[in-house]
Amino acid sequence: MTSRIEDTTHYGDTNPNYENTFVFVNDYSAVREEQAEYQPSDESGILSSLLLRADPVAGKCYVVTFSPNHNLTLADLQPSQIVPVVDTWTQLYTAHLSPRSPLVRVASTTTRPPASHQYTNRSASNAQYRYMQIFENKGAAMGCSNPHPHGQIWTTTGLPEEPALELEQLKKYRREQGGMNLLEDYAKLEIEKQERAVFENKTFVALCPWWAIWPFEVMIVAKQHKRALVDFDDVERKDLAEVIAEVTRRYDNLFETQFPYSMGIHQAPLEGTDVEIEASHFHLHFYPPLLRSATVRKFLVG
Repeated sequence: MTSRIEDTTHYGDTNPNYENTFVFVNDYSAVREEQAEYQPSDESGILSSLLLRADPVAGKCYVVTFSPNHNLTLADLQPSQIVPVVDTWTQLYTAHLSPRSPLVRVASTTTRPPASHQYTNRSASNAQYRYMQIFENKGAAMGCSNPHPHGQIWTTTGLPEEPALELEQLKKYRREQGGMNLLEDYAKLEIEKQERAVFENKTFVALCPWWAIWPFEVMIVAKQHKRALVDFDDVERKDLAEVIAEVTRRYDNLFETQFPYSMGIHQAPLEGTDVEIEASHFHLHFYPPLLRSATVRKFLVG
């Protein structure tokens, strides 16, 4: 595996040569390690203090270019070319894990960051990062501003809303079903029914979820209980690369276009309770906006 990771915010006009992936800190980060501290109103008895609430958050935002070739999206890459992307995700996730997480013991036998690079797994205020959101917004329709195919990683001290809501349901199911895992059971059900399954290999199944909102929405789910990237071995990471290649290629072939989507990985938080970590189940969401053709979009109306 060859990957290049830089922990700096400015390079000048020239990037170093790289063969597979290249990672750098986003110059226009949505959240930063150092930013003005949020001070909520301490006034009492007014509606704003009751209804308008916000929590401070610090973080670090990375950009991950998938390939040195500007014209190659994930759909254009072979699974073997996507493996370095998966390895890079795993490196960064491992580097930011809380030392108190039970996943650290697993991570010691998986992909670790290059020894030559230093990472910050805490914010400038010395708070441990809580969550790592790995995602890709593909295409101008999804707000992608850089034509070079790339993904992003936002590492924050807070837990984003959608993963937080999922985690509550995962914990509830595990508690009520005697330690069973909701998404593991759901993947088993969809494989048995073969009504919404799109593709599967030994480790993953890609399916259109029962609760899908978008016409061509896809979820990739680990068949066995896997909490996070660090739970996968080399073969399983190759399987993840294969299923990503299959889904993205089929998207492009559907309307013979560069199919836009927003893709995100949901997995165990970087820091959490044992219950949160064990209830987490690795999966990916693909939210594509197209409806009937390459030019007709779906709008959530009504």
